[in-house]
Amino acid sequence: MLMLLMACSSPGAYTENPEVVNLVDDWRDEVIYQLLTDRFSNGDINNDFNVSKDESNLARYLGGDYQGVIDHVDYLDALGITTVWISPVVVNVEEDAGSASYHGYWTQDFANVNPHFGDLAKLRELSDVLHQHDIKLVLDIVVNHVGQLFYYDINRNGSPDITTYYSTDGSDTVDIVTEWDPAYDERGVQGYTSLGESGLAPLGWVDMPEINRVPPNPPEFQNDAWYNRRGRVTDWGDFDQVVHGDFPGGLKDLDTTNPDVQAALIAVYEDWIDKAGLDGFRIDTLKHVEHEFWQRFCTEVRDHEALMGKDKFLMFGESFDGDDELIGSYTAPDEVDSVVYFSQKFQVFDDVFKNNGATTKVEDLFSQRDDHYGQAPQERGAGQAPRDLLVNFIDNHDIPRFLFDKDSIPALRSALVFLFTEDGIPCLYYGTEQAFTGGNDPANREPLWTTGFDTDGEVFQHVAALTKLRADLEPLRRGDLVFTWATDRVDGEEDANILSFERSYDGSTVLVVINTSDSNTSHTAYEGNAMPVDFAPGTVLKEVFPEGSTNTWTVGGDGKVTIEVGPRDGVVLVPA
Repeated sequence: MLMLLMACSSPGAYTENPEVVNLVDDWRDEVIYQLLTDRFSNGDINNDFNVSKDESNLARYLGGDYQGVIDHVDYLDALGITTVWISPVVVNVEEDAGSASYHGYWTQDFANVNPHFGDLAKLRELSDVLHQHDIKLVLDIVVNHVGQLFYYDINRNGSPDITTYYSTDGSDTVDIVTEWDPAYDERGVQGYTSLGESGLAPLGWVDMPEINRVPPNPPEFQNDAWYNRRGRVTDWGDFDQVVHGDFPGGLKDLDTTNPDVQAALIAVYEDWIDKAGLDGFRIDTLKHVEHEFWQRFCTEVRDHEALMGKDKFLMFGESFDGDDELIGSYTAPDEVDSVVYFSQKFQVFDDVFKNNGATTKVEDLFSQRDDHYGQAPQERGAGQAPRDLLVNFIDNHDIPRFLFDKDSIPALRSALVFLFTEDGIPCLYYGTEQAFTGGNDPANREPLWTTGFDTDGEVFQHVAALTKLRADLEPLRRGDLVFTWATDRVDGEEDANILSFERSYDGSTVLVVINTSDSNTSHTAYEGNAMPVDFAPGTVLKEVFPEGSTNTWTVGGDGKVTIEVGPRDGVVLVPA
């Protein structure tokens, strides 16, 4: 039984809720590091049950835990990380269809810690150790669904079946129905036999304790009426399905319009904030839940945090979609403080930095921010307007790594320059600093410990230099961003693939120039027209990045300057 294998901390250690601490001045100063707890480091072999001995078996538990993160906080410090986003902590269904729940998204018990990672005391210790290093802790949470804890008893025989139905109209049509994961029906999944329909299919709650596939905890989540019961999403263009359907794979969709469901989810996650000393939430599957739910959830969490004395608690959500307007809609008043910036991932990091697209695409996307994202801070929220707190990322656990289909360290380096110099909050997915190359899930969820936590590698050193630069230059963290050069030319012209922008804050300005071309040296001029900048004529600009550069450039009498940048290079300049 799983409960017998839960790790134990020393008697008396971390038995109380941690003291409330406020470590965030401005979330724009932060550098987030996303890690999957199971894949970072195995610090405690006592919780290694049902762990694969083959580290290439990426669909199984591999043994990472909270002690492993504690053991390598110095690694995070060396990289310049100031916030850690960990995968969900709750108890999960142990496995399903040959895969394990190492990722944390198959909730069975909202109230307790997954014993694979440690116990509550160890989670509190992790929070404490991170806070001692001035590193904030963000928890990944799921409110949209639970794991595959019940089936739809379509034929009412009391067991989960996969049944083949033949058409009764004389045709050769065959319909294969699985009661674990039937297709979407807006009426609710219907009971059915070869004789026809029989009304709403009853739910069959599973009792398989050997894999922890048992009814959910707290017990109120065992109420059939708390679930939408409409079956699996089959049409991602149908927003009714996206919001009310089960997530493919049998993840059962909670009815988040039900006030009792709302109250229960708010209560369990407020409790996690208190008992784990959290500084923020990353919220899974944002677009699969109604806006009205987020308005209540975010408001009540903020009320709770204000009562507890917690300031600037960050809530950012994941809407896995390229539609910038849709993503931004969740930053409306009383909703989340920020979102994971997927539209930028697709339109900038993929189209421009990976595939050498026109850099005008970057400027075009940025021009939509005022229309699509909240312009004022959420009341009692994270402290800044959502449009200024977008969580920028190059890759994550749901998409192939940058290097999977772009075998180019120089291209990754140029993308990282942009990640750490643009506005918003940079988020680094664990292993990117070690040049991991994994493809789609689960290949993009490699164990980090196989690298020996090397801090001397080229990409690690590049990231560390960029996080230090960002910490040293306040405009790179808090400054307004104004584009000074973008081009639609990508075929070797003199300014092909050049992107340049200024960041200004409190009277100081920093200039960033990046060349996204794989092969051509380019500069910030075209047909005799140089780049205008917000520096006085005659100002000497020196390169402070890359480290060790001695290059200087002088602003002309017309207030313009031509900066030359080699293929895949990025430079950061300040007045000498």
